[in-house]
Amino acid sequence: MKKYIQTWTLMMAITMFFTGSSYAAEDAALLKDMTSVVALLGVPCGQVVSAVKKADNDHVVTCQDGNHYRIFLNPEGRVVAQKQ
Repeated sequence: MKKYIQTWTLMMAITMFFTGSSYAAEDAALLKDMTSVVALLGVPCGQVVSAVKKADNDHVVTCQDGNHYRIFLNPEGRVVAQKQ
């Protein structure tokens, strides 16, 4: 029984380790993408430090300078940055 618990604990730890690193990689890619979007839109931001997904193609980002913007697609299909 003790070996079963040790094996189960090890499997859970490995799963959590790899899952956490994939989330971190996705988060880093999202921040980089949102920084590019904000720069292309000409919004004074610098670098995006956090992004929260509200829906498909709808994010709220926080910039390095503390400003918050909602990045989304408008009904015409254009990307818009709206200050929050």
